[in-house]
Parts: sequence; C-alpha cells; structure tokens
Amino acid sequence: MKEKPVLNWYAVYTKPRWEKKVAELLNGRQIENYCPLNKVRRQWSDRKKVVLEPLFKSYVFVRVAEGDYLKVKEVNGILNFVNWLGKPAVIREDEISLIKQFLNDHESVQLQKCEVKVNDTVRIRRGLFSLHEGNVVEVGSNIIKVVLPSLGFQMVAQVSKTNIELVPRLQH
Repeated sequence: MKEKPVLNWYAVYTKPRWEKKVAELLNGRQIENYCPLNKVRRQWSDRKKVVLEPLFKSYVFVRVAEGDYLKVKEVNGILNFVNWLGKPAVIREDEISLIKQFLNDHESVQLQKCEVKVNDTVRIRRGLFSLHEGNVVEVGSNIIKVVLPSLGFQMVAQVSKTNIELVPRLQH
C-alpha cells in the first residue's frame, strides 16, 4: 500500500492583481489553495457595495506535497514560491486557520507590518493580557511569544502581532 504524501501549505507569488484568477486556475487543476478574501465596503456615487478583495496582494496559499512544486509553478500567473533559506517556506496549518477565522469574524481587515525583534519590549493592546508588558522571546510570521513576568514565574504567551505595540526604549 502506497503512503499518502505529506501535504504542506506554501505561499506563492502571483502576477499583480492575479490572486483570484490564480486561485481559479489552481482549482481547475485540482490543486488545493486558499486566496484570503477581505470583505470591504465600497462607496460609489449611487450605491454602497461589499466587495471581496485579496487580503495579501500578489500571494495565494497552496497545499501540496514537495514533489508537486513544478505542477504549481506551471500555473499561469504564478511567479514563484515564497522561499526561506533557499526552499519553499512551509506555512503552519494553524496560521492558515487563524487567517480564515479572522476573516470570518471581521470585515475591512487591514494588514500592518509590525517589526519586532527578539528582546524588544512590547505592550499587549487587546485580549486577556491587555496592557501587560513583556519581552519578545520568539517572532513568527503572525504570532510572537512574549514573556510576561508574574509572581516570580515566567508566563509565555503567544500573541498575534496585530495585538501588540512596541514600547520605546529609554535613551540614556
């Protein structure tokens, strides 16, 4: 009996404004994909309308086995895989689920780059640990790990980058 190949999520770069078209072409080839669409309210002179726009400009996520890279790259509109250390970067299933859940719960989502580094001090803006400060111990693509000092213990919380702000360092 043949083993099922391991399927991982990857991000691919698309031609500008080709995200939906690439998703359609991938569907036509039965390649599992996800093009996160943001519900945005648009105002025209005569009406308001909710339109679906790609959340990530020039990116679509694909779920394939390592051996299927070439099959993906052959799809019209795909320029390349997003690479990390010379190989297509694997995106964790929970990160894809988080994006899906967030888009399901919210409209007009805006992406903001949050440049944080290990050892930065951050303040949590929303959620259970709101207004607590801590030090960054790990930075992921969407989530950071923050050490929150409490009662002589270190609690490590995974916090969405959208829920933190950098605490300015005091200049001596």
